[in-house]
Amino acid sequence: MAKIIVMYPTDCSKETVDWKQIQGQHITDVVRNILVLGSGGREHALAWKLAQSTGAKVYVAPGNAGTAEVGVNVNIKVGDFEKIAEFCLEKEISLVVVGPEQPLVDGIVDYFKADEKLRDICIIGPDSRGAQLEGSKAFAKVFMEKNGIPTARCLTVNKDRLNEGIAFLRSLKAPYVLKADGLAAGKGVLIIDSLEEAERELGNMLEGKFGAASATVVIEEFLKGIEVSVFVLTDGEHYVLLPEAKDYKRIGDGDTGLNTGGMGAVSPVPFCTEDFLQKVEKRIVEPTLKGLKEAQIDYKGFIFLGLMNCGGDPYVIEYNVRMGDPETEAVMTRIEGDFADMLYACAVGCLDKVHYAKSEKTAVTVMLVSGGYPEAYEKGKVMTGMDQVNHGVAFHAGTSFNAEGQVVTSGGRVIAVTAQGDSIEEARNIAYAEVKKITFDGENHRSDIGLDLMKLTGEC
Repeated sequence: MAKIIVMYPTDCSKETVDWKQIQGQHITDVVRNILVLGSGGREHALAWKLAQSTGAKVYVAPGNAGTAEVGVNVNIKVGDFEKIAEFCLEKEISLVVVGPEQPLVDGIVDYFKADEKLRDICIIGPDSRGAQLEGSKAFAKVFMEKNGIPTARCLTVNKDRLNEGIAFLRSLKAPYVLKADGLAAGKGVLIIDSLEEAERELGNMLEGKFGAASATVVIEEFLKGIEVSVFVLTDGEHYVLLPEAKDYKRIGDGDTGLNTGGMGAVSPVPFCTEDFLQKVEKRIVEPTLKGLKEAQIDYKGFIFLGLMNCGGDPYVIEYNVRMGDPETEAVMTRIEGDFADMLYACAVGCLDKVHYAKSEKTAVTVMLVSGGYPEAYEKGKVMTGMDQVNHGVAFHAGTSFNAEGQVVTSGGRVIAVTAQGDSIEEARNIAYAEVKKITFDGENHRSDIGLDLMKLTGEC
């Protein structure tokens, strides 16, 4: 690991550092062994981008059928810190990129920092205290209120404060927002039109509807506007805004039906103008980083800002402490330059020393899902046509190999097809043409990804 310390000195804020020279040494002399943790479309996109970096050898644990095409899959679960550590030492891993939130909340960064043999390994993600921005909705709301970050009015309650919660609900206008305090696999947020139903669901949540995650519930005022996901990469002192994206949560066209983990994404987002992003930086990003420093939270990694654009003003709906999914599948195609360089620099506090640029192209991602998702669905369906996708990228989300070596479905969200174009319409047309090439029994997808934004901008 010492070679990475030489390549990326911790005192890199000094003006004497020649980043170009460091990069030159990096490119010619160092093979960078990188481990991505996770098994979804987000992790395939991260691995795909990192594999393009000079000298990078990418491992993914546990990975999927798609990550096997850009790196080496490792049969280790993301929560098995001991085996992850052993693998990092055995393979001389110099950079770990944590995809999902659970290992961050469970303290994988703390685990590495506490071990003398591991602490020199660069790791992207906050420690367990920083991860509470996503791990606890109540923590995040207190943090925002303390640091003057615009967000919805709220009240946090437990079983003993049920009556206070009901009274607060009655003071709000419909719809009503209920959020489980802890991690609930993306299912812990309810938006309800009826006050009677909201009161009933509040009781259900506090009685364990989402397990321990909803022992505490945050009741929020509903914010009316258009959602956008803004992604920040920070070394704790410096930051860059990665390409923003808009995702689509409902299973059906026209944003109908049940909520899912995400049915598609578009990047960039037309209403996310330079003026809007300046507001995001001044009102949200900078106060967030200042608040983290004041709380002595060492934060080196991604901050996902789930925002609501309310009449041109940004409000925080939620923080996440990792990249989003399926937004990452669109965002990664628009990042220019050596992504591994960016992440190494982030891990050692040199983020201001790297070149970063965004493609002007538009990326559209369409998610193919299993029949029945987001409710009951079957797995093990043989897939074909992925090798025919030649005008975009097919990022695998829920895939694996069967005994015969065939690619089969292994999750609800199966594959994310991403294509680029000079407009939303062009990117959409290419993406949907590529979608038609992939087949598996029960396949389902939305046909309207990006159409709302085209109407907003007058493209249709």
